Amino acid sequence: MKRCLFVDRDGTMIKEYPPLYQIDSLEKVTFYPFALKYLGKIAEEMDYELVLVSNQDGLGTDKFPERDFWPAHNLVITTFNNEGVFFREELIDRSFPEDHLPTRKPGIGMFTAYLNNPDYDIPNSYVIGDRITDVQLAKNLGCKAIWLNNHPDLGAGEVKDSLDALRPTVALETTHWKDIYTFLKKENRVVKHVRKTSETEIAIEVNLDGSGKASIHTGLGFFDHMLDQIARHGLIDLRIEAKGDLHIDEHHTIEDTGIALGEAIAKALGDKRGIERYGFALPMDEAEAKVLIDFGGRNWIVWNTSFSREKVGDMPTEMFFHFFKSFSDAAKCNLNVECRGENEHHKIEAIFKAFAKAIKMAVKKDPLKNYLPSTKGVL
Repeated sequence: MKRCLFVDRDGTMIKEYPPLYQIDSLEKVTFYPFALKYLGKIAEEMDYELVLVSNQDGLGTDKFPERDFWPAHNLVITTFNNEGVFFREELIDRSFPEDHLPTRKPGIGMFTAYLNNPDYDIPNSYVIGDRITDVQLAKNLGCKAIWLNNHPDLGAGEVKDSLDALRPTVALETTHWKDIYTFLKKENRVVKHVRKTSETEIAIEVNLDGSGKASIHTGLGFFDHMLDQIARHGLIDLRIEAKGDLHIDEHHTIEDTGIALGEAIAKALGDKRGIERYGFALPMDEAEAKVLIDFGGRNWIVWNTSFSREKVGDMPTEMFFHFFKSFSDAAKCNLNVECRGENEHHKIEAIFKAFAKAIKMAVKKDPLKNYLPSTKGVL
């Protein structure tokens, strides 16, 4: 799914020009400090689609003739294009505040093509802007705001919510584009993902650059314990809330959790630039587990282990292979699992710990290596 950065123009890409706040001549164009540099780096290094969003009060009327708007606007766009910044679309509302049109920020009338398209991941997208109306827009869209806050009063008259009510929508508040780049570079690997079927609903939040925090609730105690190993030993922040038809059996909950986790990690990896790609073996008491992983874009699983018990805790041992196969299919990764030992609990836990270490190794990202780890040019 595609994530977007909905970027405001005035006060964000270029500086505001009070008191009329109308950029109607070339002389009024002053670029926001470092916007060209860091928006260029974002465009080059990350997989967001860029969409320009701007209110231009009365554009096309006598108060703001088209001939005064386009030369300055075209200069801005051409300059950003020259730095590798290309906008998929320019959403420009021409109305006045008193018109109360749904297309005017913070209204969402201009965004129906994104909101109604399942290919777009709006909850993991951002609005970047300098006004309270931009924060309100993010809330109305159901995404987060990056607030380039130089004047918190601007736009307040158009927003019904108080600033306190909007605070939870603000993912980052700053006055520097470098902070935005740094935040997105890290946040780019944080994903919220929901998989819903007639049998289960799995909600997952994953941060590949986390510290091992876990909150796991699937209704299966031993399964929760194993998923917790993935977070703690993979240094991945992981939240999983699973609602499934456990009154029938465990199959759908375990399978769909594997699929949803694979989908979430694949989404968090994005275009996979800079990752190690491969990764692990470890012992646990008498058990020895080996898990090899390759996030190479092709799903395959090799499973060289067996269990003598039907269940460990409340989880059927036959479902462990099914969980890892579901993950491999959804994450499009090659997974090779092998384990030897006597104690079934130790064997299973060793597999999950080795799996966590393999993921940790494979998803590690070197910020100085912004290239795909493949001679094919695609993963």
